[in-house]
Amino acid sequence: MWCPFCSFTDTKVVDSRLTADGMQIRRRRQCAECGARFNTYEAPELKAPRIIKSNGGREAFSEDKLRNGMLRALEKRPVETREVERSIRRLLREIRSVEDSEIPSKLIGEWVMRELSRLDQVAYVRFASVYKRFEDVQAFRDVIERLERQHPADHDQRQISLLDSKAHLRTGTQSQLPTRQPSKSPEKPKEKTKEKPKEKPEAKSAAKKSAHPGQRRKK
Repeated sequence: MWCPFCSFTDTKVVDSRLTADGMQIRRRRQCAECGARFNTYEAPELKAPRIIKSNGGREAFSEDKLRNGMLRALEKRPVETREVERSIRRLLREIRSVEDSEIPSKLIGEWVMRELSRLDQVAYVRFASVYKRFEDVQAFRDVIERLERQHPADHDQRQISLLDSKAHLRTGTQSQLPTRQPSKSPEKPKEKTKEKPKEKPEAKSAAKKSAHPGQRRKK
């Protein structure tokens, strides 16, 4: 195998391991020229059945279409890549193990929803809304209630609470936002009154004499 980094024609296998599901062999390769290492995977090539579309048409099964659909539903969700790959490999094994030459697309959609419900509840609702073509809010409520019945004991802090309460679900009331308190206008600082300068004692006595000029001091 050629090196994907420098295109050198000689690479050697330095390690081989079986994957956890037993369906692939991971080979660790190293380039003899640049020394870069990379992984390759060896898997059995099985012929998948043709897909019967909802309009009655037929088309070949596409692994890329299956993968892209799951990745779009899981976009920006806290799910590890290896968990997604395990789910995709389980789906591929299940699809390729079908003995019939044709399989309805509806059945594959149900299998994808089953895997997404195990990975992430929000991704499950995303995929279901597109796959089942939800047209109103009630359709969302029905699928959320069914999801809660299927996984009543699941608790993961990464998951978003889909519903605040069952009463909120049935009534459809919207949560009220906290009202903003009117902001108080800042009070103007009080102006300090200037204190009158204190008069000296000499000035006070002079003022008293000037105030009573007619009075004489008795001997």
